[in-house]
Amino acid sequence: MSLNIIVLAKQVPDTRNVGKDAMKEDGTINRAALPAIFNPEDLNALEQALRLKETHPGTTVTMLTMGLPRAAEVIREAIYRGADGGIVLTDRALGGADTLATSYSLAQAVKKFGKVDLILGGRQAIDGDTAQVGPQIAEKLGIPQVTYAEEILGVENGRITVKRRLEHGVEKVVAPLPCVVTVNGSAAECRPRNAKRVMKYKRALSTSEAAKLDEAAAALYAAKPELNIAEWSAAFVEADPEQIGLAGSPTKVKAIENVVFTAKESRKLENNDAQIEELVKELIANHTIG
Repeated sequence: MSLNIIVLAKQVPDTRNVGKDAMKEDGTINRAALPAIFNPEDLNALEQALRLKETHPGTTVTMLTMGLPRAAEVIREAIYRGADGGIVLTDRALGGADTLATSYSLAQAVKKFGKVDLILGGRQAIDGDTAQVGPQIAEKLGIPQVTYAEEILGVENGRITVKRRLEHGVEKVVAPLPCVVTVNGSAAECRPRNAKRVMKYKRALSTSEAAKLDEAAAALYAAKPELNIAEWSAAFVEADPEQIGLAGSPTKVKAIENVVFTAKESRKLENNDAQIEELVKELIANHTIG
């Protein structure tokens, strides 16, 4: 059976480079001050989608991201790896959204998309680490969800079989379609860019990016609709203004800091059992271990 798959992806600030300018006065992230990267676990989710595309002829993989217009870079990266296209949900009114407002906005976009068999996304984003958006989308759409997925074992007769990686082992579950599946970082890594696809789609642009082209380049772009990355607004997906952006976000960030662990003291041991035994007893005594 062919599948209509949406892969949720997020362009996130590189949390390895958090500085004093990382947060604005209103408690939102200053994304302009941080390098932007493809959220790692969303790449794991993309790989699972591409594997289904390979085993189910006629399957389409569409990326969906919410953010600034520059988030189209995430769509291009996914297309280079095998995705069929993508949508950037972008609007000033969406800015400052917490997980509740984000999941509502994305759920509205999924509804606007039409028939969807499977929604895949990373377990969580590295700029929030909440793991809430995927499950919240499932709840808002009223469809089943499978979290902590490590591998999609198969799709057959309108049901999906998933291997989950849990704290104390693995679990195999079966769920009806459509459903939402969030994927762990322990899942297979995403394949690299395909050179031919990079050459074919390197000029794929969103509506905002295409608007900056000169007349000659715009004409070439218009002649190749496969290079169009769609942009949807809050109004286009019929989002309630009271449930998006800051207005729809009951949680607020108070502070952001970069925590770096450093070793304050160290001890060098000789290669003998007596010193190791002594160290273990000391660690047990001061409750470091045990």
